[in-house]
Amino acid sequence: MSPRTSALALALPILLAAGCQTAGTDSSGVQVASAPDETQASALTTLAKLEGEWEMQMPDGATGPGSTFKLTSNGSIVREIMFPGANEMTNVYHMDGDQLVCTHYCAAGNQPRMVADVDGGNSFDFQVDYVSNLLPSHQVYMGGLKLVLVDDNTLEQHWTSFNKEGEVAGEMTFVMKKVGSAN
Repeated sequence: MSPRTSALALALPILLAAGCQTAGTDSSGVQVASAPDETQASALTTLAKLEGEWEMQMPDGATGPGSTFKLTSNGSIVREIMFPGANEMTNVYHMDGDQLVCTHYCAAGNQPRMVADVDGGNSFDFQVDYVSNLLPSHQVYMGGLKLVLVDDNTLEQHWTSFNKEGEVAGEMTFVMKKVGSAN
């Protein structure tokens, strides 16, 4: 076992134990999240079903690069890579206590954090909580995402961008089909 692997093997239980707290504030004043209820906890399980390769369905029937979803971090997050390649972007979905959140790592260089209402269905409506690294040169940011799991092989993403005054600047919809599925 390499020294790096040995160090990771020793550190992992400590990191996991440190991250597994109950609701409240710890002795250092750090806010500890509340545990999600059954409906909220099932939201991440629903998103985990997206794991795999997805192709964009164009209006003319052609397909193009879509997204790759992967369950990672010991099953605690779903990572999406949109449009793999030079202009790819990453979305990270995870629970923050009793809230399902998505951080969108935009090609523009800012990172909107959005929170979803969880109702136990196959639709997740994320609204902006805050945007980190929003620079004066950034004219817009992504502040809304509605994911609709139409069926096991069809996903719709409805994105809304906002200007710095909080007004809608644009909307776009992506329809994706799971690679290898019966479309």
